Amino acid sequence: MIKKTILLTMFVMAALVSTAQQRTTQATLYKQFKPSVITLKTGRTINQSHTNVFLKNGSLVYLNGEYTMEANMETIAAVEFDDRKFININNQLAYMVDSVGSNILYRIDLLDLNAYNQNLRNNINISNMGFESGAITTTSMDLNSEDDYKLPIFSHYYFFYNGEFVKVHERDISRVLPKDKDLKRKYRTIIGMDDFSWNSDNSLMKLLKAITVKEGEQ
Repeated sequence: MIKKTILLTMFVMAALVSTAQQRTTQATLYKQFKPSVITLKTGRTINQSHTNVFLKNGSLVYLNGEYTMEANMETIAAVEFDDRKFININNQLAYMVDSVGSNILYRIDLLDLNAYNQNLRNNINISNMGFESGAITTTSMDLNSEDDYKLPIFSHYYFFYNGEFVKVHERDISRVLPKDKDLKRKYRTIIGMDDFSWNSDNSLMKLLKAITVKEGEQ
């Protein structure tokens, strides 16, 4: 019985590690607003001295005096900071993870507010339920730790695959795969691996490599 308990504990701990999310205490990508070069869809470039990426919706924000303003994403094509360049995908700022030939993996980091709120609710212990003056009364205890109040980040991915942007999802990728039996076999093999994750840079780069047709093989 003790051995079974130890094994179960180890399994749960491993599962928690594998599904752990990056967490943050801020709503923007960078702690400080920093300079960037903004490329508009018209081709015009603008140098802005105080900008950041808003993790709630992936938009560009900038300082205007004492106010933080949200840019009109409909007009923006790309934003380049000192450490990485973002492009606009569906009005969200996405950065390149890596590429295989002309095919590219892009990533968008957003706050997972639903998971955050659900986690806080799950860790509220309600006890001592009773009735007082016709109303239900309860005593609650907040069991959340300091880390529970950090905001979890969930990554959304896109492939630029064979000339078009494709949301990284099993159904969407299956739709755009060339009608090649060997390519489809490689695709099914990769996504069927035990360590494959749709939310892992490494897994998705392995997948992109597997479904990219090399020059001369077409």
